[in-house]
Amino acid sequence: MTRLSHVEIEAAANDDSRIAMADLLQDNAFTLPDLEGPYRLRLAMVDRRIAFGVTAPAAAREFHLSLGPFRQILKDYTQICNALAEAQGQMPPHRIEAIDMARRGIHNEGARLLQERLDGKAAVDLDTARRLFTLVCAMQR
Repeated sequence: MTRLSHVEIEAAANDDSRIAMADLLQDNAFTLPDLEGPYRLRLAMVDRRIAFGVTAPAAAREFHLSLGPFRQILKDYTQICNALAEAQGQMPPHRIEAIDMARRGIHNEGARLLQERLDGKAAVDLDTARRLFTLVCAMQR
């Protein structure tokens, strides 16, 4: 698989998105069919769709994913992240760990859905999908 060499999002960057972008650039697997990388990726929200603007040495492509299939996962993920933030310092460690495990499960579910929705447009491994899902979440906040 080829790699992403640059990533930017059209949203206010927060700590989670900065970390996800740094991790993504350090280790990712991202390939477009019939277009050699390395790739530069720009993520944005356009008319309730996730816009992937991809530039490679030989050409550029843009494709969009409907936000509809992600709505419930994004809502659940936001709620669990809020619950985790509220629990910090107020609940015993085992309860915080249980909430965090639930958060990771929802995050993985979002990453797998992203992989499915990208099928035929871009091939990504699960770790890359997880980091991209983090960026999608950051754009929704």
